[in-house]
Amino acid sequence: MKQARAWVLGGNTRADNKILSMFETDTEVIRKGKASKPTQFGKMVKIQEAENQIVTHFEVFDQRPSDSDLLTPSIEKHKELLDRVPDLVAADAAAANEAAALQLGVKQVAVPSRSTKSEKRKQEQKKRWFKKAQKWRTGCEGRISVLKRRHGLNRSRYKGTQGMKRWVGFGVMADNMINIGIHLAKR
Repeated sequence: MKQARAWVLGGNTRADNKILSMFETDTEVIRKGKASKPTQFGKMVKIQEAENQIVTHFEVFDQRPSDSDLLTPSIEKHKELLDRVPDLVAADAAAANEAAALQLGVKQVAVPSRSTKSEKRKQEQKKRWFKKAQKWRTGCEGRISVLKRRHGLNRSRYKGTQGMKRWVGFGVMADNMINIGIHLAKR
């Protein structure tokens, strides 16, 4: 009862020491936090992309982190890989760590705040660059869907955590080759 109460009333989706799949014992419960969204099972995957839909980094997490813990390490990873911080960062409200992003050197951070009372903040969110950045972020969600459909990332064909990381890596490489080809063909 204690465990059921924590799940139902407290929203605790951790299922420590509980086997959810006979075939993939590392499987986790993934709740999107919305009543209308179904419960998913698997591992959380972070996809990080730059211009022209090129995925610059991906990560399969052993245990699902909080969304708010992902933005700063993503900017640091971008700097490590490309030797500079991005000029613009777009994220959803759950990933809000705007001050840390600005401190790292990002010029523009587009993180919406629906509950803001500040008139200055409301005006900032109405600016063209902010809206364009949020549209780009929404497009990233579509790219994740393409990775699932086009490259089969909705289900790993390999077993275990290492197999899942390999499967996601192959899907990302295949998608990058397609997007690089499309970009080069436009030249």
